[in-house]
Amino acid sequence: MSLAEAAALIPDGASVGIGGSTMSRTPMAMIWELIRQRRKALSCSRCIVSTDGDLLFGSGVADEIVTSWFAQGILWGLSKVMRHHVEKGDKRYQEWSHMAIGMRFRAGGMGVPFLPIRSMLGSDVMAQRPEVRETDCPFTGEKLLLVPALNPDVALIHVQRCDAYGNAQIDGLQFMDIDLAMAANCVILTTERIVSNDQIRRAPDHTKIPFFCVDAVVEVPYGSAPHECYGLYEPMMQHMESYVAQANADPVGGVLKYLERYVYEPKNWAAFLSLIGMEELLEATRKGRSMYND
Repeated sequence: MSLAEAAALIPDGASVGIGGSTMSRTPMAMIWELIRQRRKALSCSRCIVSTDGDLLFGSGVADEIVTSWFAQGILWGLSKVMRHHVEKGDKRYQEWSHMAIGMRFRAGGMGVPFLPIRSMLGSDVMAQRPEVRETDCPFTGEKLLLVPALNPDVALIHVQRCDAYGNAQIDGLQFMDIDLAMAANCVILTTERIVSNDQIRRAPDHTKIPFFCVDAVVEVPYGSAPHECYGLYEPMMQHMESYVAQANADPVGGVLKYLERYVYEPKNWAAFLSLIGMEELLEATRKGRSMYND
């Protein structure tokens, strides 16, 4: 289906799990479309959030983000957009440890209500999370922390390729996407290309997300832009640098100006890519594929 049709499956107020991590395999095209459709009151969860979180908060699409790290990317540090909205009190930021977010998705995928972990014990992060429970292990007596399962209403995951049924193959790091796909009640895949089921069957060990988890497939070349998709393209750094400078100078107005030019004005995803520019797209592609081939 199309981006617009897939986004229509997500109602206001839904909990949305976002695949990838930081600037890697972010489902940016789906986030872009949700902003265009002016969704409201979403609660979004992701292992590590980057500029996608800026856009979700700055557009008003998300009221809450659940994650282990909220930055504009490793190069630029903590998000000033997030800080503005959370300190103002109009948005909520739930901070967990990296391990805790992963184990919450894993518990959701396993169909159990919680999983025990050691991380967060003794940390200030634990003190901010009333949802967790300390317990004594019934076998060893050691202290453990129980973290609740996280089952998003919808998961948005971007992959390098899949077939029309949703059998998805992921190159490079999988992050928490497999557990996320199993945990969510609905899975929307965006993919760089749709391939035949015969091609999927020729390398079945590469299939990480099976068709029975997937509710929608959308073919979107450069669907992670301006972030990266391993083996295909690197981040579009010139575009990212320009965005960060604009957002940091004005965490409210700067984001709104960006959204107006790059999200609301383009008539489709191809038009958005044209604003990034052919030269930058080709350079990101050259770098991504040369690194992969090396």
